[in-house]
Amino acid sequence: MIRTAPSARPHGPAASRSPFVPRVVGAAALAALLTVTGCSGHGGRGGSGSDAGAGPSVPADGGGRQGAPGSALPALDSLAVKRPATKTGYARDRFGSAWADTDGNGCGTRDDILKRDLRGAAFRDAKKCVVVSGTLPKDPYTGKSLSYQRGRSTVDIDHVVALSDAWQTGARQWPARKRVALANDPLNLIAVEASANRSKSDGDAADWLPPYPGYRCTYVARQVAVKKKYGLWVTRAEKDAMAKVLNSCPRQALPGGGTPTEAPARFTAK
Repeated sequence: MIRTAPSARPHGPAASRSPFVPRVVGAAALAALLTVTGCSGHGGRGGSGSDAGAGPSVPADGGGRQGAPGSALPALDSLAVKRPATKTGYARDRFGSAWADTDGNGCGTRDDILKRDLRGAAFRDAKKCVVVSGTLPKDPYTGKSLSYQRGRSTVDIDHVVALSDAWQTGARQWPARKRVALANDPLNLIAVEASANRSKSDGDAADWLPPYPGYRCTYVARQVAVKKKYGLWVTRAEKDAMAKVLNSCPRQALPGGGTPTEAPARFTAK
């Protein structure tokens, strides 16, 4: 999401634990107790020091899985784990002008995403660049069907990995054209319900997950894909929250595609 001053981040409930574990149990019973069963819990954001190159992440309840080949779970374990860097110096324009046409198709990135995600889109122009209406059949964050009307819509375009979060996990040191690329990469952009998007602010997976549980695996897999593609790191709390989600769907595919990780030379940022 595009924010210049993020709001306070909400924190979800702690992961539940079994209230009673027998002193002596059989191997099969112990394995059952250690099975990961949920995907909705998430804790607070934070780091645990110099954890770069840490091994496979295990959720707080102790039940880890390896994940299928090509899935998001092993990709998560390839990400470096570090403390978040300072937010000092962050501003939206450090990622270039909003909705720059980095793919050179003559349309702004925002309209490109609306065309991709809406159904029954109507356009203002013959070139079909400016979307004026359409329907989001199932909002990823709430599960609701939404109508889009340009200028008075309840639909936002969200950066799945928030730009402020990216700034704090590696983008602060990037060249400007790489920051412009991230801000306009379709891999990192989805059309969503506006109020849910604004409640997310610049939170990572440890701070915020979609209210609609059915999208959480897809959402976290997309965050992992973006961070892997651009070489961003995760905090320890973020990685544990991501692992908790993905352990419930170990075959969740890692998405790919999008635009190159460097915008064309005609684009710049402060």
